[in-house]
Amino acid sequence: MKPLGWWLRHVHELLETSMAQALDAESLTRRQWQVLNTIALGARTQAEIDVVMAPFGSTSAQVADLRERGWVAETGELTGEGREVHARVEARVKAFRTAVTDGVSDDDYRTTIRTLERCAANLEAG
Repeated sequence: MKPLGWWLRHVHELLETSMAQALDAESLTRRQWQVLNTIALGARTQAEIDVVMAPFGSTSAQVADLRERGWVAETGELTGEGREVHARVEARVKAFRTAVTDGVSDDDYRTTIRTLERCAANLEAG
């Protein structure tokens, strides 16, 4: 049986690769998708976006790129094209998330999350 660390790293790499493939059709990075989704959920200003995306630092480059593509208006809202792209990518992301947990019961999923939370708390307590 492989140790926890091996599985965590392996799953992380698979998640990153699979997510990149899901976003590739629109030539988006994961950060660009997160910013696009944050705007779709109602953030309008750079400050509002940066609060949501705080763990990743400033997102001004991603916002500028999305504006250059014509997906985000100067008002901070998604344009018609931006809404269409968001809907397409959101469907791919939902399908990706569903595929990741296919065959995993709700109870097993909750147990896995609780176990990972406990491991993180143990390490943080140090």
